[in-house]
Amino acid sequence: MGGRQVTSWDGMRITVAGLGVSGVSAARALAGLGARVTVVDGGDSEALRERASSLEAGDGIAVRLGDADTLPEGTDLVVTSPGWKPTSPLFAAAAEAGVDVVGDVEIAWRLRGPDAAPWLAVTGTNGKTTTTQMLASILRAAGLRTAAVGNIGTPIVDVVLSEEPYDVLAVELSSYQLHWAPSLRAHSAAVLNLAPDHLDWHGSMEAYAADKGRIYEGNRVACVYNVADKATEDLVREADVEEGCRAIGFTLGTPGPSQLGVVDGILVDRAFVENRQKNAQELAEVGDVNPPAPHNIANALAAAALARAFGVPATAVRDGLRAFTPDAHRIAHVADVDGVAYIDDSKATNTHAAEASLAAYGSIVWIAGGLAKGATFDELVTKSAKRLKGVVLIGADRGLIRDALARHAPEVPVVDLDRTDTGAMPAAVREARRLAVAGDTVLLAPACASMDMFANYNKRGDAFADAVRELAAAGA
Repeated sequence: MGGRQVTSWDGMRITVAGLGVSGVSAARALAGLGARVTVVDGGDSEALRERASSLEAGDGIAVRLGDADTLPEGTDLVVTSPGWKPTSPLFAAAAEAGVDVVGDVEIAWRLRGPDAAPWLAVTGTNGKTTTTQMLASILRAAGLRTAAVGNIGTPIVDVVLSEEPYDVLAVELSSYQLHWAPSLRAHSAAVLNLAPDHLDWHGSMEAYAADKGRIYEGNRVACVYNVADKATEDLVREADVEEGCRAIGFTLGTPGPSQLGVVDGILVDRAFVENRQKNAQELAEVGDVNPPAPHNIANALAAAALARAFGVPATAVRDGLRAFTPDAHRIAHVADVDGVAYIDDSKATNTHAAEASLAAYGSIVWIAGGLAKGATFDELVTKSAKRLKGVVLIGADRGLIRDALARHAPEVPVVDLDRTDTGAMPAAVREARRLAVAGDTVLLAPACASMDMFANYNKRGDAFADAVRELAAAGA
């Protein structure tokens, strides 16, 4: 599936915003196509200077560090890294000069050849990575050449320009990436869910939802939505799609026609079958999904819907789900100690993700807290209160969760560790053990970002897992 789109990149003056992975990838690709590339970055660290030297010496790319606000003279196009806010002074300067701003996903789309692999695209507030990886596993089980790309894995520009032939790509897209990708037209796409997140970047929930909804624009075969989240269906209704494109729902309940769902522990398809008014196709068992938590079954159904839209047989859905192993720190079982299960869901960095995680277990000692990123916790606590056996709080914004617990679950014991050092995690695990009895689950689902205490959620999850293993070793 080779062949690149013929585009007049030669001699084009392109400014790339950001010296991160996607920025470097886009800069090198465009320079290789003959563009005159300048990379700008507001930082000026030793690591950035080394990266800059490599680009300048090896690729003939100009790099400007320490000034990310000024538009280089003569710029024809700005290519931004996903995280740069639309309000950045560089983009204001571009708008004033009549210069378009696009992202690396847009560049990848424009670089596709006439016979390029179609894209099956996934977005949502939570579950994007898992669903995209499940989708890739299902496609591989069908014997298709594929890769999980976009917001994960190899930079998408590199994949599009590689000599590797692909039949189809499983593409995870963040709201940032969608904001900067106006030309994207997927074969089929899914919005898994919508909850307030990154509002400081988008400016409002409406703007955030609109950027998520861009994924449906121009879809050819299927727009996959979450029956339990009406906002995702609303985005389908608002999308301008190709004639014949269908709205396909997924639900944890019994599916109606044009839906995938669950019946008696079986994942079933009533969308991509003959006579869907009366017939259903068995795809897999709930036990084939790892782990079989409700929100992960929803992920599996969304992945299955996209794969089925591409014509994948039912057996490949089952085999792909069985072969899939989730990334670390996503509702990962660490150990059982004295009959108590210890679960690491450090990836639950917002309230929506934490709510899904808490819904997966019956009697929970919850470890939570960190950086709230402007979130409120009343709804989360109200929905989860009946499952809480106890709560251990750590991190900078733990007081927000403590206050919500006082309002909506005053009977639940709360331990406020009043700590933001990395040593707080072993202490939190010890306190959680004290509150738990056999049959309970100690769940790290912080509902907050990690950067007040840890470099990232991975480090936070590692600290939790290490503390649990110490606990298990001490009891051995």
